[in-house]
Amino acid sequence: MTGNQLARIRIAAILTGLSCAVSGGGHEAWAQGAQSGVSANDVVSPALYSAMEYRMLGPYRGGRSTAVTGVRSEPSVFYMGTTGGGVWRTEDYGESWENLTDGQIPVGSIGSIVVTPSDPNVIYVGTGSACIRGNVSTGRGIYRSVDRGRTWVFIGLEEAGQIGRVRVHPVDPNLVYVAALGHAFGSNPERGVFRSRDGGRTWEKVLFLSDSTGVVDLAMDPTDPRILYAAAWRGERQPWAVISGSE
Repeated sequence: MTGNQLARIRIAAILTGLSCAVSGGGHEAWAQGAQSGVSANDVVSPALYSAMEYRMLGPYRGGRSTAVTGVRSEPSVFYMGTTGGGVWRTEDYGESWENLTDGQIPVGSIGSIVVTPSDPNVIYVGTGSACIRGNVSTGRGIYRSVDRGRTWVFIGLEEAGQIGRVRVHPVDPNLVYVAALGHAFGSNPERGVFRSRDGGRTWEKVLFLSDSTGVVDLAMDPTDPRILYAAAWRGERQPWAVISGSE
């Protein structure tokens, strides 16, 4: 193998890790990179990828997106959740997009999407983008699909408001964690970190700070799924201001 070929392999692995990290799947991507012998500390010359450019792939409806994920076993497949247009899927690297939730999920704002690592047919969606700003669309809980997004079932946490992240155990698709910011327009107790051991049939609150401070992000240790890291935030939208943080 030549030096240029090795450099290309390292670039591909590192860029894959970066793209998954942005979409919330970084711990899985970096674990995969570690298995291939690529270190997160490897330095790649910017000249090797300086010709790469971003371009618009669509879809052209739904507004901004704060929820994107891919499928490890299917590199051409990606899911995207928008703040006003529901969940979309591409199976051809973004050349075409299909909406999966029109008429099934009653809100358009999507906060998180996760394809379970052990079964790509099982998908969890948390509604209500937790990256709140001037215009906020409220979420209405968690939905699950067991047929690759063809049909969706509501599985609870209706009052969790804005859902920042959903994490699933790498082997058990029924062990699910949810980071809930809560209502964007006022205090409520249904916020923090919730866990389900049965695919969303029942939920237990495993982390709670206060009725005004929720959890906006959640990371799972790639080497030990029993270890979780939660990021808490008080984010509230008022008619005249946005409250960010607290004392």
